Amino acid sequence: MTDMETRTLAASGATLTYDIRGDLHGRELTPLLMVGSPMDATGFGTLAEYFTDRPVVTYDPRGIGRSIRDDGTTSGTPEEHADDIRRIIEALATGPVDILGSSGGAVNALTLVARHGELVRTLVAHEPPTVQFLPDRDRILAVATDITATYQRAGLGPAMAKFITLISHRGALPADYTDRPAPDPAQFGLPVADDGSRDDPMVGPHLLSCCGHEHDPAALAAAPTRIVLGTGRASAGELCARAAIAFAAALDREAVVFPGGHAGFTGGEFGMTGEPEAFAAVLREILDRPGTS
Repeated sequence: MTDMETRTLAASGATLTYDIRGDLHGRELTPLLMVGSPMDATGFGTLAEYFTDRPVVTYDPRGIGRSIRDDGTTSGTPEEHADDIRRIIEALATGPVDILGSSGGAVNALTLVARHGELVRTLVAHEPPTVQFLPDRDRILAVATDITATYQRAGLGPAMAKFITLISHRGALPADYTDRPAPDPAQFGLPVADDGSRDDPMVGPHLLSCCGHEHDPAALAAAPTRIVLGTGRASAGELCARAAIAFAAALDREAVVFPGGHAGFTGGEFGMTGEPEAFAAVLREILDRPGTS
């Protein structure tokens, strides 16, 4: 088990908490920053242990876990999160870092690179929900809007059931998707009763701001960062996998296939177990390619 140091950093409207495994200044390899959203740092616990040869940094996005917001909101936009990641990289004072971004974290990291590519040597964006590049974009955003409205109206269970159904659907959404009966929360083990809370970031404002974010392929192509889009072998055809492939095509490249599905890097965190060792091997091969260490 690698020693871990926890630090905090003041940001506009929030206090960010991040963890450093290993010695930032005692290794020759570039630090690796692992970024999720709305997943917090604990989701990378298993994966980080496969990179003990380099410093690994994880953090809780603003409004999540230990990174408390003090401005009355519970989530952030990709622009806010990108600025937070910039603050953390600058606080590390190591120069450019490598980033693994997962899901919404990949969206935030792509937003960072479009603005501050000089801070990132290699970005591996694993299954970002970049739906702007999909032919069924408008349909997906309409469903995302309905999910957030369902959350406000009926609570977590009904909204999360719709969310799980959306992200696990394989292929483009059919024209009658929104006309289908709403899924039963109980079949997913979700609560049917509304507990009155409205602070879950997954089905709250984060969902639409993340999926609906407009990326700038030209800015990304002009950045000095090497950008690799990743998709999961087990999640082929699902929304985030399709989006990663489409975004890679927009950048005139092919997505790299990783073992496992959307959470292929997990080793039991949040009740999910992917293929973390095999995932780490593919990630290491990307990061250690000649001329990029």
